[in-house]
Amino acid sequence: MTIKNSALKRDVFNITVLVAGLGYFVDIYDLILFSIVRVSSLKDLGVLEADLMSVGVRLINMQMTGMLIGGIFWGILGDKLGRITVLFGSILMYSLANIANGFVTDVDTYAWIRLIAGIGLAGELGAAITLVSEQLSKENRGLGTSVVAAIGVSGALLAATIGKNFSWQFSYFLGGALGLALLVLRLKMLESGMFNQMRGDKNVRRGDVMMILTNLERLGRYLDCVLIGVPLWFVIGILVTFSPEICRELGATGPVSAGDGIFWAYTGLVVGDLASGLISQWLRSRKGALLLFQLLTALFIGVFLFSRGKSPEYYYRLCFLLGCSVGYWAMFVTVAAEQFGTNLRATVTTSVPNFVRGSLVLLTTLFIWLKGNIGVVQSALTVGMVCMAISLFALMRIKESFGRDLNWNEN
Repeated sequence: MTIKNSALKRDVFNITVLVAGLGYFVDIYDLILFSIVRVSSLKDLGVLEADLMSVGVRLINMQMTGMLIGGIFWGILGDKLGRITVLFGSILMYSLANIANGFVTDVDTYAWIRLIAGIGLAGELGAAITLVSEQLSKENRGLGTSVVAAIGVSGALLAATIGKNFSWQFSYFLGGALGLALLVLRLKMLESGMFNQMRGDKNVRRGDVMMILTNLERLGRYLDCVLIGVPLWFVIGILVTFSPEICRELGATGPVSAGDGIFWAYTGLVVGDLASGLISQWLRSRKGALLLFQLLTALFIGVFLFSRGKSPEYYYRLCFLLGCSVGYWAMFVTVAAEQFGTNLRATVTTSVPNFVRGSLVLLTTLFIWLKGNIGVVQSALTVGMVCMAISLFALMRIKESFGRDLNWNEN
């Protein structure tokens, strides 16, 4: 047993997993930072109180649009040039963009730099999960990717702490500096052996998006992977990000802070990401673990939106439980990696989570449109129900992938 546990530790807690986790830590810090400093930064730029939500949605949509673009760009690059190339290029781009964000003086410039930052942020997670999935044993890769995610999402806790106690400009500068410092650690990472083996075969088409778009079976597989993850960004991008406005409508006994809500939601995500990996190992099933967490997500969305007249502390506890329930982020991205061959794996694993993040553009647009007709709470409830329905449908369609050998190519 001791030998087995020792081998498990060497497999899961290696330099690739730890550095990938730290990279995702910085990625999440920068990704979530705008949600935390939204109010303070926009007020400093002269945005009126009544316009904070609409302008905030515009900037979030710019960031998420950038992630859609970057998800495709970095994914293709990862299959053509390698996973390590993406990890270096993406972190350099979003680090410099976040430093630039600290110097903005108007909303338009702010929005365009968030677009550039979004493009850079899009490459980190997919390349990291692809690399870890290909380097770890098939029995332990779910645990390895869960460790990456648990380390990574804790970056939001740092973002919430820094954003609450320091100026929004300093918060952006720190994120950029952390990213640039991480580039030194990245020098210790090695390229995936599966990728190197595939690269030597000139007959294999690598990173060819048309292989997905022109094949209905592959396209269906791809869309199912995307739809499984949509509830995660509904919870974070709408329920938690706009918790001040939603909880005010619910009659909260005091003001609810988006920064505190994000802090508790991401604390829950750390717990959930570790738990989902362990539960998947115990069940020896990805689908079983995902189904459990999706059902919990639906439950806590309902509890949150039907809880009227509660204290801010009560809503923060619900943010924690919501975070736990959507803590299947690493599991969902791992499933995407396991559904496709090595020659398309980076393209899929990098673009899928970013299409999920990009779906927030559609979700927020629908949320804002419905808000004007049925109110904030009913709008959030309607959008949430739609997200859960399509996610559960997609989960039923995908194939079980626990323990699948990943050393194969799509023809």
